Amino acid sequence: MGFGQFLAAPEHDIKIVTHRDIFQNTALESSRGGEEYISRSAVIKLDENDIKKMGLKAKGRAVLKNSSGRVVVTVEKSEYEEAHEGIGYMTNSPWSNALVSADTNGTGVPKFKMIIATISDGKDEKITSFDI
Repeated sequence: MGFGQFLAAPEHDIKIVTHRDIFQNTALESSRGGEEYISRSAVIKLDENDIKKMGLKAKGRAVLKNSSGRVVVTVEKSEYEEAHEGIGYMTNSPWSNALVSADTNGTGVPKFKMIIATISDGKDEKITSFDI
């Protein structure tokens, strides 16, 4: 047993932008709550430099949390050519929605497009499950 096992993984600030994805929507229609839907929805896509800087692994797990919720998702390398350090992309799903604040500042519309959260290594944690 090493001392490191008692230390929490370092947390990094991240801005999450949500988007729609035709393949994820198709998976939702064909297998609501199935493996394909989960594999396309419980994902955060990060800049390659962020993955390295944050000590994460592509295809590994990450914990995303803020005052609204906590989820464990899979990390994927973003396919965007331009660097977008500090910004992660997630599809509209129960995993991203769990992080959306209920406070609408009187507008009645939640802020789905810019979610502020922290991200840390999820190590061997399982992807958060939802009854869909």
